[in-house]
Amino acid sequence: MAREPSVSNGDRCVGGEEQPTNHDGNSGLLHRRSYMKLAGATTAATALWSTGAGASDGDYDVIKASGQVINIGNETFENKLVDVTNGNGITFVVDGAATIRNIGIKGLYQGDGFIFSITAPSGTVEFENVYIGDGANKSGAGFVHGPGAIFYHTKAGADVVFRECNVQGYPNNGWYCSNSASGGSITWERCFGKNNGVTTFRAASGNDTLRECVAYNDDTDYSTDYGSWGNYSESSGRPLWVWQPGGCTVEDCHFDAGGYAAAVLTHQGASVALSGGAIAGGTQGNVDTSNAGSNPDLSIPDGVPTAAEAAASGRSTSESSSATTSSTDQPSNTIVFDGNGTADVTDYEFVVSDEVEASTDDGATIDAAATVDGTHARGTVVDHLDAWRFEGEIERLSLDGDATVRVNGTEVDPDEFDDLLEHVILFDGDDSDVTRYEFEIDGELEPSNYEGATIDDDVEVDGTLAHGVVADWKDAFRFSGDLEELTVDGPATVLVDGEEIDPADYGEELPHVLEIEGDGSPTSFEITVEGTIELDGDGAPEDEATMISGSTVQSSVTDGTQTFRFSGALTDVTLIDGEAEISLDGEEIDPADYGEHEVLPHALVIDGTEAEEPSAYSFEASGPVVESTCRGARIEEDDVIEGKTVRGVAGNWLDAYWFDGELEEFTIRGDAAADVQYNVRDQ
Repeated sequence: MAREPSVSNGDRCVGGEEQPTNHDGNSGLLHRRSYMKLAGATTAATALWSTGAGASDGDYDVIKASGQVINIGNETFENKLVDVTNGNGITFVVDGAATIRNIGIKGLYQGDGFIFSITAPSGTVEFENVYIGDGANKSGAGFVHGPGAIFYHTKAGADVVFRECNVQGYPNNGWYCSNSASGGSITWERCFGKNNGVTTFRAASGNDTLRECVAYNDDTDYSTDYGSWGNYSESSGRPLWVWQPGGCTVEDCHFDAGGYAAAVLTHQGASVALSGGAIAGGTQGNVDTSNAGSNPDLSIPDGVPTAAEAAASGRSTSESSSATTSSTDQPSNTIVFDGNGTADVTDYEFVVSDEVEASTDDGATIDAAATVDGTHARGTVVDHLDAWRFEGEIERLSLDGDATVRVNGTEVDPDEFDDLLEHVILFDGDDSDVTRYEFEIDGELEPSNYEGATIDDDVEVDGTLAHGVVADWKDAFRFSGDLEELTVDGPATVLVDGEEIDPADYGEELPHVLEIEGDGSPTSFEITVEGTIELDGDGAPEDEATMISGSTVQSSVTDGTQTFRFSGALTDVTLIDGEAEISLDGEEIDPADYGEHEVLPHALVIDGTEAEEPSAYSFEASGPVVESTCRGARIEEDDVIEGKTVRGVAGNWLDAYWFDGELEEFTIRGDAAADVQYNVRDQ
């Protein structure tokens, strides 16, 4: 195998002092190219490298540097640990539309020239999750500037994407890519560079783009682990250097010159404007920083590998992005939104019944702009594709554009699925108190785990009406149409489509009407609701011999009618003696449908009357649980019962519960006394 450098001496003179000659080049990226995984002849490992111990783990192959040149063509080159600790050089020549991912360069590099030289004349080349961060010195180089990390050749014309790559301590440029002025384009996404001589990011074309990248200089001593830097003066350089014609896009990037003269420079009349991000250390040339801050965040962007082994094993690939992927145990089903070849944007959203996460199936990239909330995912494709893995079934799918959709490899018609409900309402609870809510819409309605909300089994949805309870958690619902009625009792915040709203703007505070009409004989009754209940009319409750305690009413009627307004659900109607006609929102109801819970045998009483401070408690029973007035306890609307689990607070009063089975868990914080009485009804 040839051991000669992959570029001529002229091409190695990249400290840069000559601007390449322009010629007609390829068009640039359309925002984001597809992550191409092209089938091609893969060079046999036995011919080019030896397999080290790491390969036996199944994580990555180990390539030991020996001065060799490795050509990468139309193929996927991945999961390689390149060991340069022996001081030898190595060169990778990228001469085709390749995908290069999960590559780690281990050790202080002491070879000649650039480690990666890109000569591909067309197509797309993608680097993802690459670590070249252990530094280099000039001991093996015959050129004044020494070795560099990545070089984009003058004869190249490919569109190159660098995603989540780390280059540190290379004296002759981190990314020498200003030859994009001669054709092709360069895109950096969430890349990191530090202490690279001459330049970290070197760009030129108006089609070049940097997004969420970081570069800076400090006084790091790279001799700590891998020997001295050697004989060179380029211990730092320009974080960004823009050559002619200029005009590249720089979005949300952070640069700090440190000891260097300037953080961003332009060459021979080129210009650049920074959009977002921040810069420290000044500029030289035609640099517009009016839309950038002055306090850069120099932390390594999410997903960028910080060690060679981690990169080679793939553990660092985009795992911190807003849409994440798991390296193991991925869900079994796939859905792909394929926009390859499309010129217009396609927006998509879908909801599955179980879990969903972004994936790289079909050669997709992990798009930082795509998002996932629980089982709901959304994104955009244009001339590229997005892929997801999921469990369960696709419950809803909305597509606006010309992209095709494939599920488990088979193209599907989006019209076969229900459209995504366009609105979402979120009840964000507060741990200071319980909040009961109720709302009604005029379209479709279903629970959602939007923004981390739980699908609460105790939430009730009846057609267009829903009600529930939140404390230190969230409930959410998706719906179509308009929000007609909304009642909220408690400190929770309510948001519709991400905007906080005032519940008072929606319907009546107490939307429900309950009427009890006597038949001429005295009738005593008790009513319990989930929310708030009030006597309707001008008279005071005591004038009507009516007692209202929290969400419970006790009263009587003879030949008249008592009317109450309330929020929440009607949970109990008990006629203690006598008969009466009862109507809910104008419809007669049967009290038996709202009767007491079954008679439960055991009692739990939490007595806070002797405690100096309120006591918080929680417990779980193996059987049903209901609140009780046993021993004079009062029904507290702030206590929360979720199935067989209870949470509450007892101040200078009694809380009591009937339950069946056994107490499986019990916790109390405070000095209240707790008394359990089994089979109390038999005593």
